[in-house]
Amino acid sequence: MARQTLAAVTLVVPDYDVGIAYFTGVLGFDLIEDSDLGDGKRWVLVAPKQSQACRILLARAKGEEQENAIGNQTGGRVAFFLYTDDFEGDYAAYQAAGVTFMEEPREEPYGRVVVFQDAFGNLWDMIQPGQIDD
Repeated sequence: MARQTLAAVTLVVPDYDVGIAYFTGVLGFDLIEDSDLGDGKRWVLVAPKQSQACRILLARAKGEEQENAIGNQTGGRVAFFLYTDDFEGDYAAYQAAGVTFMEEPREEPYGRVVVFQDAFGNLWDMIQPGQIDD
């Protein structure tokens, strides 16, 4: 079987520039690409700094159905899982940037985790993987 890679996932946002500002300005992601596709459409990719993995394609909502899905694309479940190797540093930076946390950080068998909500209402797990010492 051929080697496959998940290249990007779509996140519906109300406006391209608002999405870019949040992901690059608040979460510190890199803007990978912002290409004009014509007719008001753009191909906008963002990703965590230095990430070689999956990108997020910011898609501007078109029409009432897509607008209603903003922030609820997974029916209230955590939609995204952001791994970090500096949980405390990222947590402090996100707090200072005004990110909304839904809980206090907690220890799980798979690592340290906290749930936050992005500016559009989507839930994220920020996780520092690793075995937690008892």
